[in-house]
Order: sequence, then C-alpha cells, then structure tokens
Amino acid sequence: MTAKDIGRLYVVAAPSGAGKTSLLRAILEQVPNTVVSISYTTRTKREKEQEGVDYRFVTDSEFQKMVGAGEFLEHARVFDHSYGTARKDVASLRQNKLNVVLEIDWQGASQVREIMPDSESIFILPPTRQALESRLRERSTDSDEVIKRRLADSVADMSHWDEFDYIVVNDEFDTAVDELREIVSGNGGRYRKNRARLKDLVSDLLGE
Repeated sequence: MTAKDIGRLYVVAAPSGAGKTSLLRAILEQVPNTVVSISYTTRTKREKEQEGVDYRFVTDSEFQKMVGAGEFLEHARVFDHSYGTARKDVASLRQNKLNVVLEIDWQGASQVREIMPDSESIFILPPTRQALESRLRERSTDSDEVIKRRLADSVADMSHWDEFDYIVVNDEFDTAVDELREIVSGNGGRYRKNRARLKDLVSDLLGE
C-alpha cells in the first residue's frame, strides 16, 4: 500500500491553554475525510465528557498492559495521568483513506515522527504568556497552585516548538482556524516554523 492509498497523518500539539481542542473541533467540521484519533487515558472522566468520544478511559493497570503489549503508537505521562494512541486505531482510519489528526503532546509527537516519518507535525502557540494564563484561569476548574504548575509546564512545552513542521499562533480564533485548515488541506507552506518574526514571539513566550 503506497502513501497515495492511505490518509495523511497529522500530529497537533500545544501547551495547555493554547486552544488546541477548540481549533480541532472547528477543523473537523470544515475539512472532509478528516478525523481525530481518540486517545486512551487513565485520568477521571469529566462531567461533560463521553467514553469513546472524548477519550477511551481505562485504569492504570489496563494502560500498562497495553504498553507491555506494544499496542501504542505513542504514549506519555502528563499531569500525573497517562495518555496513549493505539496503533490499530490509526492504521485502520488511514487505510480507509481518512486523514488522521493526533491531539497529543510534544513527547508523543517525537515518538510518532520516529515511527511514522510520513507524518506532519503542527504546534499551536498562544499570542502572549498573559493570554495563556488568562485562558487557564477562565476554565475555573483548577486551584491557583495547579494553574501555576500548568503555566510552568506550558512554558516548558513551548520550548519544543522548533521540533515541529508548522506553527499556528492562536491569537484570533477564526484566523487560526483558517491557517490550521490550510495546513491540514495540504496548502500550509507559508506556516512553516522558519517564517519571519516567529522567533521573536517565542522568545517573549519563553521569557528569554
């Protein structure tokens, strides 16, 4: 089976609070034959989340069994919980000529790039560090201590931005959706990581 016979694979990562999930929901409505692979996680299901729609919720022991059996394309420990993408899920979707988006972190993205070099990776950045903190606080689900930890972890995540092929800055939501749609549609050349002025933005975000 050649690359033309299967769907494309996109890896999308972002620091917590950058708006990744909202952007991807919009993309799924606008780009035909594109789906997000549903990850496995050991964290507790939140009130509005649905099994098999938002995540596949499993216990720590079930997750570790899958790791031991080599069932994951990638997996990582994030905020004290495990997340992973099943190899069979991605393979099945691509064989059905669907473009697959993996909504994962930079650690998982690194694993996928090594195993599937035909994948393309996208990193989503906030416009400022202040905007990132505001978005984390607007969720109103975490304590100040947790928010500070998430902000510090988000800054650490952003330091890996240059490992990705494309960068989308989520300042104006509709503009970010347009940019992400162009990339996933195969027309995102102008959003590659080496474009002008991007390094200045990242330096500000990282406090360099």
